[in-house]
Amino acid sequence: MKAAVFLSFGDPSEVLKVQDVPTPEPGPGEVRVRMIASPVNPSDTMVVEGRYGVLPKLPATPGFEGVGVVDKAGPGLMGRFLVGKRVVAINQRGGNWAEYAVIPWKQARPLPDDIADDQAATFFVNPVTALAMVRHVLAVPKGEWLLLSAAGSTLGKMIVKLGRRDGFKTLCVVRRSEAKRELIDLGADAVVSSSEGPVPEQVRKITGDDGPRYAIDPIGGEAGTAIYRSLGKGGRLVVYGSLTDEPIQVDPRSLISSRTSVEGFWLGYWMSERSIPGALLLFREVAALIREGVLDADVGKTYPLDQVGEAVREAAAVGRGGKVLLRMSAAGRSAVS
Repeated sequence: MKAAVFLSFGDPSEVLKVQDVPTPEPGPGEVRVRMIASPVNPSDTMVVEGRYGVLPKLPATPGFEGVGVVDKAGPGLMGRFLVGKRVVAINQRGGNWAEYAVIPWKQARPLPDDIADDQAATFFVNPVTALAMVRHVLAVPKGEWLLLSAAGSTLGKMIVKLGRRDGFKTLCVVRRSEAKRELIDLGADAVVSSSEGPVPEQVRKITGDDGPRYAIDPIGGEAGTAIYRSLGKGGRLVVYGSLTDEPIQVDPRSLISSRTSVEGFWLGYWMSERSIPGALLLFREVAALIREGVLDADVGKTYPLDQVGEAVREAAAVGRGGKVLLRMSAAGRSAVS
């Protein structure tokens, strides 16, 4: 089979090469998925760069999520029921940027027929992260402000739409002033740009001196520090990434006197604490919100696997339009209107 492989960590557009490799065979409790499509997420490219929290042994193939059809099951009863089914392929080890991937049967989630391939490919990482942080970890109440950085990302846009549905207010932070209009049109209650002045001052003008009590940040460094300093008393900041590889600066006296808190969120850890019935209910919740147009991904360009270099360059481009997909097979469900 063909797979995108990297032999060393580095710039994804340079170190990723499509190679012929042995087609994997499923072991006990595993299934093999004939991959249809997989997105290019920041977590995938950070693995290739050697900047992710958990790194694979080399050589390796990226790709934590995607959509495909189970074509073979290893020894064991449960996997056999999945053969022939189109599934969300959750690959915690990575490896979905290939024509075939082997995963535990529990990580192959059957999909409703009305979820198109492009949405199915992006079904897990962003939608579940958004839902988990907002509804389960922070449990943002109706009428409260949620402050979020990287608001123009696919996940950020999902949270803006979730806010409109659930009744909490979104205060978005972007780098470029020209990015504000799109988020306002999408339904954000307020948008500020870090290029237009200190973020905490802009936030206070909108929320008042009390400041927001809920915030999320995937950036860290100066941007994450600004988000933290914008919090009101008793505020909570959930950090779900570190795109800059720089620390958030927290003043201990401020932390104590304002009773604020900073906590980390990693989807893999959070999901491992869910029961199988709980995970099934979560996936049904995500599917329903995708149908409503709340957690649907804004999909941009799609590239064949052998153009993986072009795909990762497009995914890294500033101001790109939508999530970039890699397509391995034409079989599946096409996009629907």
